Amino acid sequence: MLSLLITIIVLALIFDYINGFHDAANAIATVVSTKVLTPFQAVLWAAFFNFAAYFIFDHGVANTIAKTVKSEFITLAVILAGLIAAISWNLITWWFGIPSSSSHTLIGGFGGAAIAHALLSTDAAVGLGAIDGPTIIKIISFIFLAPLVGMLVAFIISLWFLHSFKKGLMPKFISLAIIVTSIYCLSSFIETPAQAVAKSTVKIEKAEKEITALQLSTTDDVKQIADADLKAKAEPHFKTLKDAKKKIKEAETTIASKKPQFLKVLLFGNNMKWSLLFFILISMSLFTLFLSALNYAQSERWFKRMQLVSSAAFSIGHGGNDSQKVMGIIMAAYIAYDPTVYSLDHMVEWVPLACYAAIALGTMSGGWKIIKTMGTKITKVTPFEGVAAETAGALTLFITEMLKIPVSTTHTITGSIIGVGATKRLSAVRWGVTINLLWAWILTIPVSAIFAGIVYLIVSLFGLK
Repeated sequence: MLSLLITIIVLALIFDYINGFHDAANAIATVVSTKVLTPFQAVLWAAFFNFAAYFIFDHGVANTIAKTVKSEFITLAVILAGLIAAISWNLITWWFGIPSSSSHTLIGGFGGAAIAHALLSTDAAVGLGAIDGPTIIKIISFIFLAPLVGMLVAFIISLWFLHSFKKGLMPKFISLAIIVTSIYCLSSFIETPAQAVAKSTVKIEKAEKEITALQLSTTDDVKQIADADLKAKAEPHFKTLKDAKKKIKEAETTIASKKPQFLKVLLFGNNMKWSLLFFILISMSLFTLFLSALNYAQSERWFKRMQLVSSAAFSIGHGGNDSQKVMGIIMAAYIAYDPTVYSLDHMVEWVPLACYAAIALGTMSGGWKIIKTMGTKITKVTPFEGVAAETAGALTLFITEMLKIPVSTTHTITGSIIGVGATKRLSAVRWGVTINLLWAWILTIPVSAIFAGIVYLIVSLFGLK
């Protein structure tokens, strides 16, 4: 069992690495196609910000992924089959340059293996009952919603930029309103690092005092039990002792989970994703305020500079969203291995660090075939459109992460690129390529699920269930 768990963890990190180079194009296609950075510089830039997401996001998406399959149908063999199928499909789509979703590949593989397990171990009617319906429906709905949201936001940002070139007051008023609102939100409900550390310190001190008090009370309980003559009289004290030990364990868990966060809190504070979201809005608003004072050549230079910011923001969203999916799979494996020790409420400390490092290394390896599709085949992308698309993609990823919904970064950035292309004219978008991509997206989950089911059948022949 332990060797199987280790194998699954290794495969999960390999998948995370493949996810990195498979999806590298999502963050860097536009900066490469507009020649802001060379491909080598671009992958280093994206990889750095992929890993920086470790300091920003929590584990909401990871928990959603782990809950796509009902707990009674999660076994190590199910996770193993799902990972093998997901890795295989990712490599196939990478080889043919198809920007399919690594996220949905993993979800399809996990769900398909679980359905196969349910069909083999119970009656056929229970098969589809292995997956959590509401969670899967929510994930599938965002196959369509994520690119639509990205497309809409990119379209709005593009129009915002275009109108900012004009001398009218309305674009400036909108930009100033966004700046004032963002600053107010930052000052109102986002904790500073000092406030976050102070709050965590109070919680830890309270937990430590509770432990001391409970340890003293349990000592008294033991004495009373020892002096008791009747079993009935001793029974309540046994319950008191059991409850006290449970509370001690919970308090110690609180301390263990708070202390490792101190470095992150000291450096970045709490609610970093909200801070970063408002920072993006403020940066874009300030940028639009002086666009009207620039000529075409000057604006082109500034948009190239802003592409570095927008691609960095998208890379953070990519790292935060996609790394968590593998974190969820690894935690599901831990729970399947020993449900009495591990739970989704307490992430094993090394898992996030390893997952963010793996995806960053994968991004550094690049995915040049998909870069060509994303950067040139959908629509010709200028620095202006690159900033709009990447900013829209980053905002969409941040919002869906806050909602704990795992979405495809591939779908999101593709929708955003279509959105900026549509501001020129609808014919500027190569709809033939786009429709082919849409079919690849729709087929990813069922194909991965079928493939995972076949892999599970093969695995089960070797006695793994």
